[in-house]
Amino acid sequence: MKTLQVGDSVPHFSVVDDRGKTQSLGDYKDQKVVVFFYPKANTPGCTAEACDLRDHYKELQEAGYALLGVSADSVKMQRNFSEKFDFPFPLLADENKEVINAFGVWGLKKFMGKEYDGIHRKTFIIDEKGVVERVIDKVKTKEHAAQILE
Repeated sequence: MKTLQVGDSVPHFSVVDDRGKTQSLGDYKDQKVVVFFYPKANTPGCTAEACDLRDHYKELQEAGYALLGVSADSVKMQRNFSEKFDFPFPLLADENKEVINAFGVWGLKKFMGKEYDGIHRKTFIIDEKGVVERVIDKVKTKEHAAQILE
C-alpha cells in the first residue's frame, strides 16, 4: 500500500457522490479540502466519525475547509447514509476504487485475528494547490473534527 504523503500532489479524480453529482478535486480549486476515507457506511465507527464532522461542519467551513467523505459503497448506500444522518458534505461512491487507490488507502487489514483487504481509515488535508498538507493516520472517530482543526 503506497499512501500519499505530505508534499505529494493529489492525482485528478472524478467520482459520483451520494446525490448522483460528479465530484472532482478540480471543483475545489483555491480551497483547502479534507478528504476522509472510511471503510463502510452505516457502521458504528464510520457513523461516529461522519457525525462528528457534521456536528463541527460550521467550524470546519469557517477554517476554510471543504469536506469529501469516501468509501467503496454504492451511490444508494451513500445516499441512505447521508440522508439518515443529514450530512451537509458529499460522500463519494468510489465503487471502482479510483480515489481509494489514488490515495493508497486500500490494503491488508487485521480484525479479530483475520486478515483481509479493505479501506484504511485515513484523512488527507489538501491545500489550495492540490498538494497534501497533512495526513491523519490515527483517526479518532468521535473527535475527528478536533484533529483536523488542531
